[in-house]
Amino acid sequence: MSSHTEKIKLSDPWVLPTKYWHPLEDGRIQCDLCPRFCKLKEGQRGLCFVRARVEGQIVLTTYGRSSGYCVDPIEKKPLNHFLPGTPVLSFGTAGCNLTCKFCQNWDISKSREMDTLADHADPETIAEAAERLGCRSVAYTYNDPVIFHEYAIDVAKACHQRGIRSVAVSAGYVTPEPRKAFYRHMDAANIDLKGFTEGFYHRLTGGHLQPVLDTLEYIQHESDVWLELTTLLIPGQNDSDRELNEMTRWVVEHLGPDVPMHFTAFFPAYKMLDVPPTPFQTLQRARRIAMENGVRYAFTGNVDDERGGSTWCHQCGERLIGRRGYDLTHWGLTPAGHCRSCGTPCAGIFEQAPGTWGSKRRPVRLADFHVTAG
Repeated sequence: MSSHTEKIKLSDPWVLPTKYWHPLEDGRIQCDLCPRFCKLKEGQRGLCFVRARVEGQIVLTTYGRSSGYCVDPIEKKPLNHFLPGTPVLSFGTAGCNLTCKFCQNWDISKSREMDTLADHADPETIAEAAERLGCRSVAYTYNDPVIFHEYAIDVAKACHQRGIRSVAVSAGYVTPEPRKAFYRHMDAANIDLKGFTEGFYHRLTGGHLQPVLDTLEYIQHESDVWLELTTLLIPGQNDSDRELNEMTRWVVEHLGPDVPMHFTAFFPAYKMLDVPPTPFQTLQRARRIAMENGVRYAFTGNVDDERGGSTWCHQCGERLIGRRGYDLTHWGLTPAGHCRSCGTPCAGIFEQAPGTWGSKRRPVRLADFHVTAG
């Protein structure tokens, strides 16, 4: 919890009352959005920093405020089987409900300064910008959208009215009721499965493993959201053969063989500057273990590996989607999303032809797209 000195008022335009909380007998209020269950006195902020107790209720303090907007390739989220080759408008806010010592976006997710939120836009403006920029989807990313739950849902609603889809990039650390409300409005998700032991989660993320596994099963079996997983492999922490075997077997047994898994390289960051980068061989080993255990679509990430970054038909072995980095190099799917060689369906959300955005990254000022009321 934080007793940040900034005075928050309900009349502030960025402040929105929320519903996932309840009063405690000792006079505090418990936030029920995520499994941290922060218990707050008046004026205190939760660990996530962006949810606070104001005038006897829990409010979101970053509604309509962002740490920046950028048009990215959808493959950067990473999503390899959701509208390949198309551009996505990405944005985040500040704060996070986990405390990962290895955070690769720590300047945003660990921010305790409202100055980080340099750009702002209401949901309709974001939807307008996405449409005018030719984006097929909007991604809630950089920090975890769970903590700006209400803002993300309102943006998703505005985007859906224009035929633009919504993508959540999240650690999946959320309680059942808000989880259900959130994913009702999402079209795709990439969830960070950060490791596969309780010890790893406790020591390095400040969270717990089981709530994340619950989220994965919910998304896969109780929603219509397209799901992909990412694991950042940290040398000596979550990269053993045993842990990779247990993780990938669990994925196949509990989620099915068609959920793509991305194994990405760690680079020294935040509070783990003394840990070396992930060797390329580790990513290759993880991909091999996953496929041996029945994962049909396993990828290496953050490295130059065209074979490990491409999609292959699990039936005949032909290349279905070639990738080098975020660029598509080959398209072997029929308009219906089947292998051109043997006709086997490829799991995913595909259009008749791939997009052509490539690896471009385009920062965007939302002020250029402001929607005037009326």
